Amino acid sequence: MLGIRGLLGAVADTMTCPLRPDDYWAIINPLWSRRELSGRVAKIIPETSDTSTVVVRPGRGWRGGLAGQHVSVGVSIECVWHRRTFSLSSPPGRPDGLIALTVKARPDGLVSRHIVHGLRPGQILRLGHPSGRFVLPDAPPARLLFVTAGSGITPVMSMLRHLAEGGAMPDVFLAHSARNASEVIFGAELRRMAARFPTMSLYEHHTRPTDGRPVARLTMAGLSAICTDLPERLAWVCGPRGMIDDAESYWRESGIGDRLVTERFHPVTFPGGQGGRVRFARSSRETTVSGDTSLLIAGEDAGVIMPSGCRMGVCHSCLAPLVRGQVRNLRTGEEHGIPGDLIPTCVSAPARDVDIDL
Repeated sequence: MLGIRGLLGAVADTMTCPLRPDDYWAIINPLWSRRELSGRVAKIIPETSDTSTVVVRPGRGWRGGLAGQHVSVGVSIECVWHRRTFSLSSPPGRPDGLIALTVKARPDGLVSRHIVHGLRPGQILRLGHPSGRFVLPDAPPARLLFVTAGSGITPVMSMLRHLAEGGAMPDVFLAHSARNASEVIFGAELRRMAARFPTMSLYEHHTRPTDGRPVARLTMAGLSAICTDLPERLAWVCGPRGMIDDAESYWRESGIGDRLVTERFHPVTFPGGQGGRVRFARSSRETTVSGDTSLLIAGEDAGVIMPSGCRMGVCHSCLAPLVRGQVRNLRTGEEHGIPGDLIPTCVSAPARDVDIDL
């Protein structure tokens, strides 16, 4: 039997159709909406010259998540909503109910540049729920290794803050690579944390130090000489493709592949493909892209509201029906095109002209 609140809501829905009570709540305060999860920007904290942390108060329905997970974020730019996925840098369950997302502006990144340089407190973001497998186990091991570069420190910072909340830190070795000390995201906090906890070791690898010659990039073979008990630690690695490839190869060849967890910025893709026109049938939007551009990116850049989650072809949040045409799986290079197929848009590109039911 419906409760009183549910019954009144059902009656109100019929009386206010086509608008529902939730629509009016959303007009008054977007954070009250039950159908569209939103968040209001509370403050923006500059981290480096091209990176900022956005502190957000999530709205009704926010379910929280785990340290190290990422969130789909929608931001309005010139009246068009664009969605991207960013890692949480805050620990789960903050007492004040706020969450933090740390974003590095990419030179060609429309959304990331807007968030870092254009977003202001009070603005509304659309939020997805946290997802991702780059997380700590329920019972963290006695010894941990984190290897990061650039903005790859973001999900690890969430983990470190979570581990530090209890006033103690397990045996942690963090190796982080950046151009120089000033470009280390969370640099001051990481150094304070390492000074506070004797069980935490911080190694900074600067490839373009301000007072010396360029240094070669950090390699896993080189790291093993610094962190001498590397094979005995459970490791998390997050950074650019070259670092992830090196880590996976090193751990695999060392026979310890089961002790490595990685997080990639982008999926491994199969080069090639013709590309073509992409039409989003329900949105009446159309664009032409190369064979290396995912349907997800094509839709977002065209202003289509695209469902998405991990953007790696893992979570299946981005599935959309194919109306007609051929698509190519960016991870395997295989082409297929049966009308009605559910296409993972984040790892599919047009093999030729395609229509998508979005």
